[in-house]
Amino acid sequence: MMKVKSDINRKIYYAGISAVIAAMWMGVLWENPHMHTNQAGFFFHAVLVAIISILLLAYPALPNRSMRIIIIAMASVYFYTLFFLYPDTWSTFLYIALIPLVSIFFFDSKLFYFSLALNTIALTVFFVFSIFIDQGHAFTFIQKDPVGNLINFFGSQILLYTLYYLTHERMKKQQLYYEQIQQSERIKTAGQLAAAVAHEIRNPLTVVKGFLQLYEQDSNIDHNTKERFSLMIGELDAAEEVIAQFLAVSAPAKAVTVEKVNAKADLHSVTSLLASYGFMHHNQIELHVEDECMIAANSMEFKQLFVNLIKNAIEASTENSSVRVSAVQKGPVVEIEVSDSGNGMTQEQILSLGTPFYSLKSKGTGLGLMICFNIVKKYNGTMKFQSEPGKGTTVTVQFPSYDK
Repeated sequence: MMKVKSDINRKIYYAGISAVIAAMWMGVLWENPHMHTNQAGFFFHAVLVAIISILLLAYPALPNRSMRIIIIAMASVYFYTLFFLYPDTWSTFLYIALIPLVSIFFFDSKLFYFSLALNTIALTVFFVFSIFIDQGHAFTFIQKDPVGNLINFFGSQILLYTLYYLTHERMKKQQLYYEQIQQSERIKTAGQLAAAVAHEIRNPLTVVKGFLQLYEQDSNIDHNTKERFSLMIGELDAAEEVIAQFLAVSAPAKAVTVEKVNAKADLHSVTSLLASYGFMHHNQIELHVEDECMIAANSMEFKQLFVNLIKNAIEASTENSSVRVSAVQKGPVVEIEVSDSGNGMTQEQILSLGTPFYSLKSKGTGLGLMICFNIVKKYNGTMKFQSEPGKGTTVTVQFPSYDK
């Protein structure tokens, strides 16, 4: 289905670009006054159209930022060339005013703001030249109403900025909504799996565990055999823990009990608990928390969340490194960061975090992070991952401050 959609989009792109290229070549060949009087200008115009045509046709095969920068630069040169080659044609002034529109099609904020600023500076310099130096000899329509043309130009740039800003904000909201839907689908999938198998597995495990505990207390069984029973009971406990995680995800949402949580005290408790675990992995935990970081959440679930995150950071870190935990008050929220210096993750891996059974650990189930996402969402918080391969990972969690 995605391939079909991609093929349709590509066909639409090539159809639109073909129309643009045809229009540009008509501008070169159809009754062009420079074809005979200014052959150098005519040739330069034709070369620019040929270069832009090749770039536009090649873009789907090379859709990177370098290609976008080249296209925008060549489009700017092309429109300014038209403006100076055909000074009697007022519509070329309109094309220049719309140069930043080219970058809007690429949905690249930096390129848009760069082209907007550069175009504004270039046209301002041109107006100064036209009014005080050229004085209407070449660009008569500018000299007839310089103030009006200047106002129209700046008005067009403000309009383009407004349209881009509103479109960009709307796209960000849609992307956030799409991510929330994805997360809800993940939780729903895990819930359906848990509801289908958890109880069916838990019941026989309980029976087996009960008999093992009974035999463990039997005085007629020798000590070595009892040790084996203890080992089997321990493994059954581990299996029950995995099932409990399934049930925690699939259980109906309970009424949220919000309380005043002292982030400094609870994080100190969690890091003290995991200090020995970090020592086993040849790592240490560094804790830096501002005083009076009070959040609106549940203390037990807050600790469960950061036990998972800090434990993951320890396991991801290289030997003899530190896991850094910090918390600061930022306006109406408390921001908590957990950073490691491990192998890091790609953007594709980050997007898959929280998916059932997706884990970067060899024996992981992926349910721990799913529960973390669930806890953060439950208390109106946010959790974001920043990571690059080879540069470690930083998890940023924000909770609303307790203001009652």
